[in-house]
Amino acid sequence: MVSLTQAALLAGSDRWDGPGPWWPLFPLLWFLLAAGLVATFVLIGRRNRSRAGAWTGESALAERFAAGEITEEEYRHRLGVLKEKR
Repeated sequence: MVSLTQAALLAGSDRWDGPGPWWPLFPLLWFLLAAGLVATFVLIGRRNRSRAGAWTGESALAERFAAGEITEEEYRHRLGVLKEKR
């Protein structure tokens, strides 16, 4: 068993001066990682939303063609217009 004086001597000889001046680096790295993930997901979401309009138009046009509402010539013309706007 360690006596109180021995414990005080051991604690005094530890010479630990704290975390050092570089300790803010780790929270900063975690913040940058989180910000990078959020930015990545936001950019992917925006890119998918911008393409969704064209995909919706093409699928609606394909459904009308499949149902026989428009001719093949009209389908190809309108599909060309949709692809031109992208």
